[in-house]
Order: sequence, then structure tokens, then C-alpha cells
Amino acid sequence: MPLLRNRYRNFCMIRIVHIISNLEVGGAEMMLAQLVTGMDRGRFHNTVISLTDRGQLADRIESSGIAVHSLGMKRGRPDMASLPKLIRSLRDAQPTIVQSWLYHADLISLLAARFIKSTRLVWNIRCSDMQLKYYPFQTRCVRQMLCWCSRIPVAIVTNSEAGRRIHEMFGYRPRRWAYIPNGFDTNRFRPDPVAARKLREELGVPNDVRLVALIARCDPMKDHTTFLDAAKRIVLLRPKVHFLLAGKYTHMLEPAVSLAGLEKQVHLLGLRHDIDRLFAGADVACLSSAFGEGFSNVLGEAMACGVPCVTTDVGDARTIVDNTGLVVPPRDPEALACAVINLIDRDAASRIALGTAARARIQSRYSLTSVINAYQAFYADISNDSAAA
Repeated sequence: MPLLRNRYRNFCMIRIVHIISNLEVGGAEMMLAQLVTGMDRGRFHNTVISLTDRGQLADRIESSGIAVHSLGMKRGRPDMASLPKLIRSLRDAQPTIVQSWLYHADLISLLAARFIKSTRLVWNIRCSDMQLKYYPFQTRCVRQMLCWCSRIPVAIVTNSEAGRRIHEMFGYRPRRWAYIPNGFDTNRFRPDPVAARKLREELGVPNDVRLVALIARCDPMKDHTTFLDAAKRIVLLRPKVHFLLAGKYTHMLEPAVSLAGLEKQVHLLGLRHDIDRLFAGADVACLSSAFGEGFSNVLGEAMACGVPCVTTDVGDARTIVDNTGLVVPPRDPEALACAVINLIDRDAASRIALGTAARARIQSRYSLTSVINAYQAFYADISNDSAAA
């Protein structure tokens, strides 16, 4: 009988292969890692394929018992020479569902999944109005091809309503849209009463200094130029405000910081893996992005830490923050500076009240558990939909 039960369990198992461009630390990549490691192993069997190299998240995913494969493609463009290798990997896995993440993975999964019988293909859109003039020409071509082919997948998941609206404007016409927002581990991202003191000790600044945190890789999308312009205006009016910038390539901002005369007020920390501690130690969190955001992870992480946010009006930011923070137009340093000053000038009780409301909003609407459950229900529905085959 146990053998029969095991065979029945394997027969009923929903097998999902996730294909993603890379496994470096990023919003989509982190959401994928949290999803596959948190899903019900009795119902779902996950495999992850990185089109490029293993990246920093592969070991973390594998440590949970989930297989990770990498194809070794060059970054920034699909490599058709690797297509046979991907097809072989999919045939070995015999997935019920192929779930791709991000544009390049959507395209190559579209080509590969055609060779695998009875597999349902699902795309996953993680951005909104990406201004592709800042990125390789190949990416523009890829998105146009995806528009033409958008009815082929059985469904397209999007983590933001803005992402759906924008892609419909681009010409996406899928058979089915599924909105599943980002989710956050509120046990990891939580208020920490001693984080503020410890962070100021690390930075070598007095305890009465106000800290504004911007956690973002150095990229045109994140618009550090506007943030530094706003920081210069803030320091003129509030000299005891300091700015914490962490994220990949932020060391490249050193010349811009010097040009703005902010060497004493701006702390460039580079890529960090203790984002929860950085947010919990800050007084205000900031998102200065100019375009492209769908559902910003850093907003959810900061809010879960009980920190009020100032954000530009990009993607679903206004909906995420609601009345727990302030929203300003993109590329407007004066508005950004005024909003930050508005929050840091409030007394501690007022900021704590905003932060408490922000955390409660994440817990009630965007918890990691609820998002994993939404994915599981979606995958179960897709696998049972005989019309989708």
C-alpha cells in the first residue's frame, strides 16, 4: 500500500520548471527563490533553470532540495545555440507547467516548450513601462516578438496592475491574465528597536542623525541622479540628515556624490545581504525610480520593517503605500526633498504610527504566505484546465 500511495502521489504531483534569465540578487529572482522554497512539496515539484550562470541565489535554492541548472548563455541576449540544451532539460523534467520569468526567459521558453508534449507555458511579467532606450537593442526586439506571440502561453502572471495595463498598451493579448503581487517575509522584515543604534555605530554617525535609506542597484531605472539632487536640497535645510545607499554597483556613484558635495552625508554600502537590518535602522525609506517598476520589493520590505516610505509614482507604488507614506512625481527632486523633509520633521510618535500602519498593510495584503498560496492555487487551476493544453 505505501508503494501504491507513493506512485499515486507522484502521478498527481504538479511538476513546474521555472526558467529565469539569471539568479543574481534582484526582485524577480528573490521572489522566485522564496516561492519555490516555500511551496508545498507534497503537491508541487519545482526545478529552476537559469539561462546564464548560477548566480548568488542558486546555492540558497539548492540547499532547500530544489534542483538548479544553468545554461551558461551570455547576458543580455538569447542564445539559440543553447536551445537544444534547454529542450533536453525540459524533456528530462517532464513538467506539467513551464513558468518563465522576465522577457528573455519568456522568449526562449516559448521556443523550447513547443517541443514538450502536454506542457502548459506561463509567462511572468515583473515590470511596467521599461524605457528600453537605456538597454540593449536586443531587448526591444525581444519585447516586440513577445507582443506578437502573447496568445501562445496559457496565461501571463503579472505582479502589478500597472504592468498589465502597460503591456496591454504594448500589444499583449494573452488568453488569461493572473495578478499575483510580491510577498514579504514579515518574520525576517520586522521592526528592530536596537537596529537604529547599531546602524549608526557602523556608519560612525551620532544617534540624533536622521537616516534616509535608498536600497537599489545603480541603474537608469532607479534614478539615483534625482535622489542625489534631492539629498543636496535636504542637507541645505536639514544638515543632520544622512543618506544610506546600498545595492549592486552603488560604488560607481562616488563621483556623483563628490560632485554634489555630499561625501560626509552619503554612505555608499554596495551590495548588502542584511537589507532587513538596514531598513529597520532607518527613519525613512525612499524609492526614487523614474520608470519601469511593477511592484517594488524595497517598498514592501521597508514597510514590513515599520519604516514610512517616500516613493515616486511608478508602477503600483501608490497602491502599495496607500496612506502610510508619501508619493511624488518621478524625476522631481524638489518634490522628493519636500516629502522626505515632511517625514523626518515629524515627531517619533507620528513616524512610528505611520510605520505601524505600513507594516499592518504588508501583513494583511502582501504576506509571503498569502502570495505562495495564490501561486499554488493558480498552478493547480492551470494544471487541471484541460482546455489549456
